[in-house]
Amino acid sequence: MSSVPANKWLVAAAVMLPALLEVIDTSVANVALPNMQGSLNAGTDEVSWVLTSYLVSNAVVLPMTGWLARSFGRKRFLMGCVIIFTLASLLCGIAANLEMLVIFRIIQGAAGGALIPMSQAILLESFPTHQQGLANAIFGVGVMFGPVIGPILGGWLTDNFSWRWIFYINFPIGVVALSMVSAFVTDPPYIQRSRETIDYWGLLLLTLGIGALQIVLDKGQQDDWFNSPFIVACSLVSAISLVLLVVVELGQRQPVINLRLFRDISFSAGNLVMFMVGFGLYGAISIIPLHLQSMMGYTATQSGLVLAPGGVATLIAMPLAAVAMQKVDSRKVVFVGLCFGAYSMFLLHAYSLEAAFGDFIWPRIANGIGLACIFVPLTTITLGNIAKEKMGDASGLFNLLRNIGGSVGIAAATTLLSRYSQVNQNVLVAHVTPFSGASQEKIAILLHGLLQKGFDPVIAQNLTWAALYASVREQAGILAYNQTYWVLGLAFLLVAPLLLLLRKPKQGQGPVAAH
Repeated sequence: MSSVPANKWLVAAAVMLPALLEVIDTSVANVALPNMQGSLNAGTDEVSWVLTSYLVSNAVVLPMTGWLARSFGRKRFLMGCVIIFTLASLLCGIAANLEMLVIFRIIQGAAGGALIPMSQAILLESFPTHQQGLANAIFGVGVMFGPVIGPILGGWLTDNFSWRWIFYINFPIGVVALSMVSAFVTDPPYIQRSRETIDYWGLLLLTLGIGALQIVLDKGQQDDWFNSPFIVACSLVSAISLVLLVVVELGQRQPVINLRLFRDISFSAGNLVMFMVGFGLYGAISIIPLHLQSMMGYTATQSGLVLAPGGVATLIAMPLAAVAMQKVDSRKVVFVGLCFGAYSMFLLHAYSLEAAFGDFIWPRIANGIGLACIFVPLTTITLGNIAKEKMGDASGLFNLLRNIGGSVGIAAATTLLSRYSQVNQNVLVAHVTPFSGASQEKIAILLHGLLQKGFDPVIAQNLTWAALYASVREQAGILAYNQTYWVLGLAFLLVAPLLLLLRKPKQGQGPVAAH
């Protein structure tokens, strides 16, 4: 047996562990927030910065990973990020107060931001051209395994030990990951450490622009968007910084973020598609648990059981998608995935308050299959024609667009849910009057039941109207969820025309060398 395949698989195992660390830590803290809130004596708004701080620093580092890899050497940089991430995890676990925890989460998020794009770039280069789809399938399985295991692991550790163990668990994984990267990952000649001019203005503008944008998306709905001076200020800082960033970076010989990659129409189209996939995927995942717990009365555990089949379906379907790419145009596979994603949302759009547990499983399975059909071929097409020495830059931008799309999707979904609920409630209340036949019938039934139980007539009358109003709010809520799912479903379909701009990698051509 040749030594090349063995080395290829060892490299794959080595880079998947850091990526898995990052993905799990993005979702593992969500379920532990109530426990953190009580332990650290923090309010609901304050404790949410445990998540926001991580996402902001993560988003800032993502697009500059290629530049950092060239500055420090790719292997050295990846090992450094694993070390910092692991140590920051320990510090998060021993944090004595919320302020310390947020600071350590910023450090953890900054180190974690480079783990996925670096791992993906190394993995793609380790596999020959005809196995690029397989490489992306392997990476996708690892990335999708995180959201499945993260909440379950976080809940189990929190319930059986304490929330601090969701950070302590990273230490042994980090040690193994560091050992494997040290042993099996090497820097190719074109990515050897080089002396690069530090783009101070680019670093500053990127940090301000992406950081402020992430804060706006995470906190906008909570602070009532532009009615909040803080959100307005962050929006202005983000807009001005990002415009200046484009101007400055296009004039730099060694920019911190390589915006020239977007001159490739196929690369730009692929990033836009991934942005919208992130929009629909994360938007749905953010409101499905709310739907199940607030409207259907499910527990957190039951909600997790509803979400889990989607991840399992993705894990099973991803290798099949890689095989399908060898037989048909990859763009057709992506289109099928977009259709599955839209179909899953349209199924949820039709559900009422009488929907059973099993009814929610099928949309999640359809969504999981769709994600598998999208992730593998879209990644392969978008990054397949990028020069090897630019792969770190391209992978960082690709992952950044997915994450920002997810943040926009979550913000849009929660905002639509709130607005639709208010509008529906106003419409329904207008039809609930003592002169409405349906209202009279409902009132009579409720009032009769309360009087039969011996309630005072006046109290029974008040309770009847209170119950009727609660019913109106409930109906307005479920209609709002239905309408939001419909919008998310349309998002999957509206991006489909961009597939025509994607360029399928030529046979025998993977990541290419620069000329």
